[in-house]
Amino acid sequence: MLSLGFIIKTLGMIMKREYPSHPVVGVAGVIFQGPRVLLAKRSKDPGKGTWSLPGGGVELGETLEEALKREILEETALEIRIGGLVRVLDRIMRDEKGAVRFHYVLVDYWGWVRGGSPRAGSDASQIRFVDVTELDVLDIHKEVKDTIFQAVKKRNTGRGDRVEN
Repeated sequence: MLSLGFIIKTLGMIMKREYPSHPVVGVAGVIFQGPRVLLAKRSKDPGKGTWSLPGGGVELGETLEEALKREILEETALEIRIGGLVRVLDRIMRDEKGAVRFHYVLVDYWGWVRGGSPRAGSDASQIRFVDVTELDVLDIHKEVKDTIFQAVKKRNTGRGDRVEN
């Protein structure tokens, strides 16, 4: 019979995000409340201390949309509606020796708040709604800003795949 410690260690190796054996699929959302977008200040690596889109990893048996709704709820206490797909991208970060430290395949959506009261939880130390014109004053990765601007364009033009009605 396998010990509980062995099982936990084995599961940790299988689901390891730092120095992974394979890419991890993640979802994130550009969540609108009027003209503002929801940002989360990351409390863990990668990107600890920077502002980013709320989201996280897809769990086994979960659809991308289910994962996004769950992650937004866990990280911000907000229920959302999904408007459409923004883009899919790779986020690969290497250490000083060139080894892959993190490798995510990210699926970014746009949507809006459906309910709840915002509060930081899970992987976010802070959350806040920010006007798109204020993005340059925050520590935000260029790819995140690009995703936000693409989401604004898709929302404003009604373009992009509709996920929910």
